Amino acid sequence: MHTVFRVTAVKQMDNKNELYQVELELTSDDDQQLRLLTDRIREEVDGTGWHRLGKLLLTIGQFNKAEELYNVLFEQTSDESEKAHYYVCLGYVKSNQGDYEKAIWYFEQGLKIEQKTLPSNHPDLATSYNNIGNVYDNMEEYSKALSFYEKALEMWQKTLPSNHPNLAASYNNIGSVYKNTGEYSKALSSLEKALEIRQKTLPSNHPSLATSYNNIGLVYDNMGEYSKALSSHGKALEIRQKTLPSNHPDLAASYNNIGALYYSMKDYSKALSYYERALDIMQRALPPTHPHIKIVKESIEIVKKKL
Repeated sequence: MHTVFRVTAVKQMDNKNELYQVELELTSDDDQQLRLLTDRIREEVDGTGWHRLGKLLLTIGQFNKAEELYNVLFEQTSDESEKAHYYVCLGYVKSNQGDYEKAIWYFEQGLKIEQKTLPSNHPDLATSYNNIGNVYDNMEEYSKALSFYEKALEMWQKTLPSNHPNLAASYNNIGSVYKNTGEYSKALSSLEKALEIRQKTLPSNHPSLATSYNNIGLVYDNMGEYSKALSSHGKALEIRQKTLPSNHPDLAASYNNIGALYYSMKDYSKALSYYERALDIMQRALPPTHPHIKIVKESIEIVKKKL
């Protein structure tokens, strides 16, 4: 029997950083899409036992636990390629915690090692360029973000198959920048390329598909096409509710974006409801100083004044 579990929590069992308890919840065994997703994540979370645990922690949004683990692994290795990997993973953690300056520092340290140890066209170099672009995107430094994203895309186009997930991620990120700079036709073009690759290569409930639907929804919202925006955001939320832990930051992002959409539609009571759901998750999942928490609190105050 192919039993499928949902990870609900990961807890350290001792203070020697050796044992972790993974809490699981049994899900429906006859859910074909969930089995496909589980198999896909099993493929993505490869490597040694510790590497697999680290990737799992990142995948389910347990960023504080991931940081603890990667710091321990970094201290225990003298291998340069492993150090580069842990720098990248810690950069990803810091980016998700909202500590963008530290994230860039970690990503740049990893990139320096990779530039010394890898061929100039190695896909891992493109991954590092993409990661740095992500941070600049979050910092709203869009010209820098686009420059790094385009370096990554150019390298991946030369070295990867045309339907590779990294190409989809690259198109998605470039589309996100164009969305943020108000170039909506370019944004939709890139985002739809990403969605097309993901629809062909991933299970229908894979979180990366939710990312595509989410970003397309944001573009339609900015264009004032609210029915299309609501449809896209609804698809993203449905996938995330089925596949992510209840306190995952991406779920909060979906609730926040739908709240913003209802605000644009002047449906303030629904906007408030979604904003409050977003805030509840963020306060459980993110550091109290994370900029997203401040933004949602401000949005809630603005909506309340409209009621």
